[in-house]
Amino acid sequence: MRAAPPLAGGLQEAHLLAGLVAHGRHRRQQAPGALSRGRPLDATRRLLLALAAVSPAGQAVAGDGGRKILRLAFRSSETSFDPVKVSDLYSRTVTPHIFEALYHYDHLARPAKLKPLLAEGMPEVSADFKTWTIKVRRGIYFADDPAFKGRRREVVAEDFIYPFKRVFDPATKAAGFGEVQSVGFVGLKALRDEALRDKKPFDYDRPVAGLQALDRHTLRFTLEAPRPRLLEVLAQSDLYGAVAREVVEFYGTEIDGHPVGTGPFRLKQWRRSSLIVLERSPDYREVHYDGEPAPGDAEGQALLARFKGQRLPMVDEVQISIIQESQPRWLAFLNGQIDTLATLSNPVPSDFINLALPNGQVAPNLARRGIRGGLTVNPDTGLSYFNMEHPVVGGYTPERIALRRAVSLGFDVRREIRLVRRGAAVPAQSPVVPHTSGYDPAFKSEMGDYDPARAKALLDMYGYVDRDGDGWREQPDGSPLLLEMSTQPDQIYRAYDELWKKAMDAIGLRMRFVTAQWPENLKAARAGKLMMWQLGSSADKPDGQGALARLYGPEAGSQNLARFNLPAFDRIYERMQQLPDGPERDALFLEAKRLAVAYMPWKNHVHRLEGDLVHPQVLGYRRPVFWNEWWHLVDIDESKRRP
Repeated sequence: MRAAPPLAGGLQEAHLLAGLVAHGRHRRQQAPGALSRGRPLDATRRLLLALAAVSPAGQAVAGDGGRKILRLAFRSSETSFDPVKVSDLYSRTVTPHIFEALYHYDHLARPAKLKPLLAEGMPEVSADFKTWTIKVRRGIYFADDPAFKGRRREVVAEDFIYPFKRVFDPATKAAGFGEVQSVGFVGLKALRDEALRDKKPFDYDRPVAGLQALDRHTLRFTLEAPRPRLLEVLAQSDLYGAVAREVVEFYGTEIDGHPVGTGPFRLKQWRRSSLIVLERSPDYREVHYDGEPAPGDAEGQALLARFKGQRLPMVDEVQISIIQESQPRWLAFLNGQIDTLATLSNPVPSDFINLALPNGQVAPNLARRGIRGGLTVNPDTGLSYFNMEHPVVGGYTPERIALRRAVSLGFDVRREIRLVRRGAAVPAQSPVVPHTSGYDPAFKSEMGDYDPARAKALLDMYGYVDRDGDGWREQPDGSPLLLEMSTQPDQIYRAYDELWKKAMDAIGLRMRFVTAQWPENLKAARAGKLMMWQLGSSADKPDGQGALARLYGPEAGSQNLARFNLPAFDRIYERMQQLPDGPERDALFLEAKRLAVAYMPWKNHVHRLEGDLVHPQVLGYRRPVFWNEWWHLVDIDESKRRP
């Protein structure tokens, strides 16, 4: 799963439910989303802000001498372009355009389908799903870089072993450690344990039985337990694409800003939290547009007919501006300064979704300009967590469980949907998200209830009462009770903060808000320093178990920001990993969801509906389901750009 802000939206609940059924079954932590408040900006000032955010000169960058430039925006800041450090949605949207994994998703196939990318073919897999043998394609080269000292650097098997070793190096503090640990490569944990025990550098040269290069272009992965869905891990270009060890060693602590991969683009310019520019990699091999849309997939078939055989990437440059406030981002799109409001990293701002996509259709005034778009049910969730190690809200005793359940019951998710998300969501009933295995639209739980009377009764029953008559409840031992919700300075968070304050006031719980930027909150959350935080999470693979990693004990500090540690849950999680999809695994999904509701380390609020809008000059756009890479698959027709 990948993290990002909790966003907002705009259709009726019935329409979204219909969308869920139509999309059927099926991945990044991210930030929530919101309404504009504070001092209003006049139209001229808003427009100037939008233009300045998109271009340093405050002017549109047109064709630039015939070069095709795709201009985009992120609604929140990136953190790093070193895959081992990346977990946020925004960085993970950039890195798969630079790095490439062994496998990838067919951009046109629905449902999702995995295909070889840098692998020569599909893997040879043992009957017990413990041994995976993969041939690496020959003649694939990294982009030229000073680290290679003037020689062409071919990709070899070791370049796919090195990223997994980096994740296990204690010095990297890798966000993906929990996922790789759960895969269980034979011998990798022992290598990490030795480095920790002896307080010495991780030994990258030590052979590991579970990660072998049988020859220069043959990999063998050997696992401690069956992993039927390992291919989904190996398809994450943003995390486990080929990395050259000499590049990491050459740049050292500066590696964040020096991503060197085999992909269609390379990093040209980076002004942290402001501007990211990628350019076509001159060393990219000859790759042509292709895909396998289903026979009845009219959109996919049309895209294939139009672009099949065209060399990739079709654009020369991608410019990404960081525009956190929704109003200037919306105006920048209307004024043609950015080409799309699309995908998880920058959908139509929730404040404007009813204006842009009334009843799910592009507004007539936008359609007359040739703007295309629509609404999509996301494989994601908006959610809040409780730090299970915090002395106020954490713990597994009945009174702490009662407090978390009361907070959950006291928060009005339907009000959140109506006022902040503009109707573009439905209440979540469990951690598992739409379009993924384990998701059941018929599943109903307390997670989706709003019942302040029951919340008050729970608090009373377990001793959270107002002893001094000041209107606020104290803890069972009589000490003060103060809930602290971490938040961001963005406009949308102010709307969420108001909802939380009003809801907690109504059940007698005092709450205050601690404000910091998104990257700072994410860093503090991983370190276990926050009490509560609202964010979002989207699936990055079709397996619904990815959402349950947020409750898996060994993922504490990574996906498991709540630091939930329940042996009974961990046993279910580990058994699920070993089973192929089927009735037995489905039954375990149900058990896991019930435990998540009972202990309430996370309050899952909603599953979101998001809008895409695309200017007519952008050709070939199709929203990905679980993957982030698509910039190399679209074209720009400057003749259709509005002057």
